[in-house]
Amino acid sequence: MRRFAWMALLAAAWAVVPAAAERKIIQPEGYTQGYPFTPGILIDGTLYIAGFSGEDPKTGKVPREFEAEVRQALDKIGTILKAGGMGYEDVVSVQVYLTDMSLFERMNAVYKTYFQEPRPTRTTVGVAKLIGPSRIEITATARK
Repeated sequence: MRRFAWMALLAAAWAVVPAAAERKIIQPEGYTQGYPFTPGILIDGTLYIAGFSGEDPKTGKVPREFEAEVRQALDKIGTILKAGGMGYEDVVSVQVYLTDMSLFERMNAVYKTYFQEPRPTRTTVGVAKLIGPSRIEITATARK
């Protein structure tokens, strides 16, 4: 009888231990450009997206027009979302880093064309410098 009680207790304990979550790496071709990071990680239905700046994915050049730079950063995020089986409507949180806060309204104008109401939570931070000549970097988290 004791053995049965011990086995029942052990089975109950295993029932409350969470199973190891499966991690799916989201890495479309050409999306790390040799840098040591993963573009996206999908775990337990949440997609964590690395920060992306607005350089052209083929040439590596940053557009002269700031709005084009913002669109390219958001398009890269869109590629990661799609590869993870999600869309912009699934984004729950966004972080925007700007090297020049006077560009905020211009960024916002483009941003609103990608995210419809209700928009995700967002933090916008002014920073001194980003990698290369980029003026913006955006990261996001999405969940189905």
